[in-house]
Amino acid sequence: MMWEHFDGAPLLVGLMPKQHPEVIEAAAALAARLAAPLVCAYVDEASYLVEWDPARSAHRLSRHPDADDDMPALAAELKAQVQATVDKLPAGGGRPEWSFRTLTGDPARALGQLAAEVDATIIIVGTSERGLSHRLSEALGGSVGAWLSHHQSRPVLVVPYRMAAHEDRP
Repeated sequence: MMWEHFDGAPLLVGLMPKQHPEVIEAAAALAARLAAPLVCAYVDEASYLVEWDPARSAHRLSRHPDADDDMPALAAELKAQVQATVDKLPAGGGRPEWSFRTLTGDPARALGQLAAEVDATIIIVGTSERGLSHRLSEALGGSVGAWLSHHQSRPVLVVPYRMAAHEDRP
């Protein structure tokens, strides 16, 4: 993609709680460099769409009974993290406008659908965390970045975890 021919469509970044900061840093820096808006999205896997009324454009969520009801606090924390990252960008380069969305269901499919809805130029996600539980989860559910790169037509940027494998062990 030639930067001079960038069309101004938004960049989409998938966020997770306790995600390594490189993901939002890379997304914000790229959006600033391209003078593009940034759409930040968190997907709540414990919720899913059970009814949708096109006439009212409304939906109800059905939450897993064991799911915590801390979504407002989590959304506020993620928004604060995005704002802090954008505020750290050099003022001379311009700071991107950004918005935050909370989605439901399977993260890869939800991000793919949102990318189509906002006509995102690129989807940015992070690599999965290290550790046995994360590897098992990825083996059972699959990688969000891998699914996106195989099942939709937009470019996917997978931001790696910068800490060397030997440095993150106790």
